[in-house]
Amino acid sequence: MKIINISIIALAMLAGGFFACKPDNAGKSGGAELAGDAAQKVYVAPGKHDEFYNIVSGGFNGQLSVVGLPSGRVLRIIPVFSQFAENGWGYSEETKPMLNTSHGFVPWDDSHHVALSTTNGEHDGKWAFINGNNTPRIARVSLSTFRTDEIIEIPNSGGNHSSPFITANSEYAVAGTRFSVPPDANADVSINSFKQNFKGYISFVSIDKTTGRMAIKFQLKTPGVSFDLARAGKGKSDGWFFFSCYNTEQANSLLEVNASQKDKDFILAVNWKKAEQYLAQGKGKKEAAKFAHNVYDEKTHSATSTIINEVMTLDPKECPDMLYFMPCPKSPHGCDVDPTGSYIVGSGKLAAVIPVFSFDKIQQAIAAKTFDGSFDGIPVLKYEAVLHGEVKKPGLGPLHTEFDGQGNAITSFFVSSELVKWNLQSLEVLDRVPTYYSVGHLSIPGGPTSKPHGKYVIAYNKITKDRYLPTGPELTQSAQLYDISGEKMKLLLDFPTIGEPHYAEAIPASLVEKNSRKIFKLEENNHPYVAKGEKEAKVVRKGNEVHVYMTSIRSHFTPDNIEGVKMGDDVYFHVTNLEQDWDVPHGFAVRGANNAEILIMPGETCTLKWKPSRVGVTPIYCTDFCSALHQEMQGYVRVSPAGSKIPLSWGTGKNPTAEAEQKVAKR
Repeated sequence: MKIINISIIALAMLAGGFFACKPDNAGKSGGAELAGDAAQKVYVAPGKHDEFYNIVSGGFNGQLSVVGLPSGRVLRIIPVFSQFAENGWGYSEETKPMLNTSHGFVPWDDSHHVALSTTNGEHDGKWAFINGNNTPRIARVSLSTFRTDEIIEIPNSGGNHSSPFITANSEYAVAGTRFSVPPDANADVSINSFKQNFKGYISFVSIDKTTGRMAIKFQLKTPGVSFDLARAGKGKSDGWFFFSCYNTEQANSLLEVNASQKDKDFILAVNWKKAEQYLAQGKGKKEAAKFAHNVYDEKTHSATSTIINEVMTLDPKECPDMLYFMPCPKSPHGCDVDPTGSYIVGSGKLAAVIPVFSFDKIQQAIAAKTFDGSFDGIPVLKYEAVLHGEVKKPGLGPLHTEFDGQGNAITSFFVSSELVKWNLQSLEVLDRVPTYYSVGHLSIPGGPTSKPHGKYVIAYNKITKDRYLPTGPELTQSAQLYDISGEKMKLLLDFPTIGEPHYAEAIPASLVEKNSRKIFKLEENNHPYVAKGEKEAKVVRKGNEVHVYMTSIRSHFTPDNIEGVKMGDDVYFHVTNLEQDWDVPHGFAVRGANNAEILIMPGETCTLKWKPSRVGVTPIYCTDFCSALHQEMQGYVRVSPAGSKIPLSWGTGKNPTAEAEQKVAKR
C-alpha cells in the first residue's frame, strides 16, 4: 500500500504540475532576456528566409504545421488526418478517400510524433511522417509539395502513440501500440483476460526509396505492454530498434496506480535485421486483419483507398534472439539514441535519475547471456550489465532527450519545468534553464539524427499560464526557442503554436526549399475530368449527376452561367486551374454548400460535390484573392424544380438560356 500511495502522489504531481517552476512575476519575466542580442538572433529581415523548417505535430487537431526558425512564424498548416475547410482537404471528391479506414470515413485524429526521412542517418529532405494515435495510422507528407501523399492504417493496434520512427536509411517507419489489445482476428475476449489474450504489436512499415510508397512488411507479436516512444539505432547500432514500454504489470484498470507498482519497467531492444532473416526463412505467418491503404496520385490529382485483409506476423516465441528487455526506471517516456548509436537514453517519468545504456554492453550481455530472468518468454538483460551510467538528480519528470552534436544531451523535465543539458560521457549536468511551466517534448535541429545541427532547442510546453494575452478558459499552446550554441542555454523567443504540439523535427531550409514544387504542369494533368483549356469546358448530365468541366483563370470561370440543374441532382464541379504561375491558386465555393470550398493549385483539378437544397439562382465565386478583379470572379447556377423542362445550358460571356432556347426552336 505504501508503494501505491507514493505512486498516486507522484502522478498527481505530474498531472498538476505540482512542482512546476514558476518564476516570480512569470507573466512579465523574460523582458530583459529577450532584449537586444536575443531579439537580433531571431529577427528575420523582410525578404529574407528562415534558416530552418520546423515540422510540428498538431496533437488533437490532427494536422501538421510548418514553422520557420528562428522567427517562429507559421508558414503553413498541412492537413493530414482531419478535414480542413480552408482548402477542402477531406471535403473534395479527390481527397475524401485519404480519410477512409477499416472503420469507415474518419475525419479526425490525434497526431503526436513527426519523423523526417533520413539517408545514412541524416535528414534528406524528402518526406515527413506523422502518426494518427486514435485510429492507428501513419501518414507520409511530401516535402516538395507539403501535401499528404499517403496514409496507411495500422491493424492489431489499440493506439498508435509509439510511432512513426524511422530507420537510418528510411527502410521502415516503425509503430508500437500504445494500448495492447487482442488481435483483430480474435478480438471478442474478456477485458479481464488481459495477460492471456492482449498483445502489443510492433509494425514495420516499409518505405520505397524512390516513391516513398508504404506497405506493412511485418508485425512483431509482443507481450501485452504499452509502448511509449522509440528510436532506431544508427552507426554501430544500425539494425536495432529501442522502445520504452510501461504497464509491465499488465493492468487493465486504474493504470495510474496499477501500472506504477514496479520500480522498473523496460526498454525493449529489437534486432530488426534478425527479424528480416526470420521472414526470409519463412517464419512469418499471415493473419487475418483489416486495414486501409490510401494513396494520392499527383498525376490524376486524386486519391484511392484499398482495403487489405491480412498481415504478416512474427512471433518472438518462434523466433529467438530477436527481442530483449532492459530494465528502466518506472513509466519511461523517452527512449533516445545518441548520434553515434553508442548510447540509449531512457526517461522514467517517476524517477530521479536518467539511465544511459551502452550498446556495446548490450551486445556483450546478450553474448554472455547475462540475463535477469525473462518476461513472457523474452530475456531480460541485467540492468547493471548494460548500463553506461546514470545522470544523478537531473530534475523532476524527465520526458525526452535530444543531442547537440557536441557530445551533450538536453532533456526536458515536465514536473520541474526545465531543460537540462548534460554530458554523455561524464553524465555530469552542465546547465539548466526554466521553461516557464510544463514542457513536454523538445526539438533540436537534426537532434535525433547522426548529424545534429545544434544551434537551437525548441521546448514545446503543455501549460503556459501568464505567457500570453488570455483567451478564455483555454490558453494558447507554447513553444520557446533557446540558443544552445554556447556553454549556457539562452531563451530567445516565445511563440504560440497550432493545436497541441507533441513533437517536432527541424531541418535546414537548404535541404528542402530547392526542391519545392511551384506548379503542376497542365500537360501532365491526367485527372479524368480535366479541362486543359476553356474550349474543353462543358456540362454533362449522367442521369441525376451533372458534371461541370470548369476552368479558372484570372479572373473568370468557364462556364460562369449554368442552367438546367434540377432539384435532386448531384452536381460535381470539376475545376481546373489553368494558371502556370507560382502561388496563383484559385478557390471555388457555392452558396449553401454543406461541405467546404476547394482550393485549386496551378495546373490542378479539384472536385466539389454540391446537392442543391432549394430552387433558385445560386452564386458561385472564387474564394482566394487572385487579382485586382478577384471580386468579379463569380457566376451563377440556376436550379429548377425536379421534372423541369429547362434544358442544360452553360457559357461564359454569353446568354446560355437564349442559346438553348434557339436550339430548341430550331428543332
